[in-house]
Amino acid sequence: MKYEPFHYSSLKELKAKFDEYSLPFYAQENTDILFEKVKTGSWELKNRFVIQPMEGCDGTAAGEPGELTKRRYHRFAESGAALIWMEAVSVAAEGRANPRQLYICGKTADSFKRLTESVKEICMKQNGFEPMVILQATHSGRQSKPGGSPAPVIAYHNPVFEKEHLLNHDCIISDDALKKLEERFGYAVHLAQMAGFDGVDIKCCHGYLANELLSAFSRPGAYGGSFENRTRFIRNCIANANAAVTGNFMVTSRLGVYDGFPYPYGFGVKEGEGTKVCADEAVQLVGILHNQLGVNIINITAGNPYVNPHVNRPYDSGGYIPDEHPFVGVSRIIAYAGQIQKAYPKMAVVSSGYSYLRHLAPFAAAGAIENGLCTMAGFGRTAFAYPQFIADLKKNRKMDPKKCCITCSKCTQLMRMGTVSGCVVRDREVYLKLYQEACSAEK
Repeated sequence: MKYEPFHYSSLKELKAKFDEYSLPFYAQENTDILFEKVKTGSWELKNRFVIQPMEGCDGTAAGEPGELTKRRYHRFAESGAALIWMEAVSVAAEGRANPRQLYICGKTADSFKRLTESVKEICMKQNGFEPMVILQATHSGRQSKPGGSPAPVIAYHNPVFEKEHLLNHDCIISDDALKKLEERFGYAVHLAQMAGFDGVDIKCCHGYLANELLSAFSRPGAYGGSFENRTRFIRNCIANANAAVTGNFMVTSRLGVYDGFPYPYGFGVKEGEGTKVCADEAVQLVGILHNQLGVNIINITAGNPYVNPHVNRPYDSGGYIPDEHPFVGVSRIIAYAGQIQKAYPKMAVVSSGYSYLRHLAPFAAAGAIENGLCTMAGFGRTAFAYPQFIADLKKNRKMDPKKCCITCSKCTQLMRMGTVSGCVVRDREVYLKLYQEACSAEK
């Protein structure tokens, strides 16, 4: 390991390390701002906490929430977060990332309705309010494995993934198929509203289909080349979503503003500048979504979990040793959200990347909000490991270090081994045995 694992007990120690790497430090001791109400569009949220979308890979074969799915979301409901951003739910059978990925269609919609009703009931009973619950609608693109084996649907050939062995050209989705998929997203959003969700995220991050189209510089036709063409799919999906719903319903996106790949194979970079970040197109795209399509909340992320997972979730242990300290990744992803927030101050921007900071994460989130870098703070791995962290913070003004995520990447390892995902360390009564079984099966 090129750097020491996280061992910081105070903000003073944390600041010293950020200073060592010449990184901006926004953390503050007072976390009251996290419990303030947030007004976004016609919605008023009870606090600034967001449970980020984290796939559990524990749905049924039909795509309905399974027993472990329900258990996770009931724990999230108890947490007291004002916004529960549900994990990726496929809008097409062929677009599922694994045979247990959630899938919304006419046959499964009622199962989602039962889940949203129970989540809101539990949160109301435990915390005195109903949370906003957003469904993340997706097509897994080149990561599609609906039957358990790769069945990629790609926007263009990308050597970052394919290297010297290019996929069959038939894997490239046609313009006509993209147009039909835009309509399918609209139908899925309609089902989501009927199922009791308060909003839908057209997922556009982490290398899945909508996100890959943003970097389709080499693709011919209406969905490739120019900025207008590369953003056509996400714009049309959101327009279709708006047309498919009625009343007070939130249409949004979790947007990857930077892939971490050089031009012409990644979004958020410039030709000839390698992997240097350039957020110009991301800022422009968010402006279109906000000003022309009425998107009032945006969830900012970066990186690709299949190639450079340290970019979107800095860790202490994982599949490889990054060439940067995790604090660099934390600072960078907070900065991305800050660029969007400062460009569109009336939007509610959700920031992420805090989980690496363990029990000090709320202080960093409070500082980021106080300094105008985001409106709300998203927690993913933290919620897997420690779903009651909000209640503990509210009661004790701090989190328990012994309950926090230790960024060991075992939740992701479970997913990659083809089983359900959860916290092996902090939720061991459920996931340790599954982890041991999966490791034994791989030997």
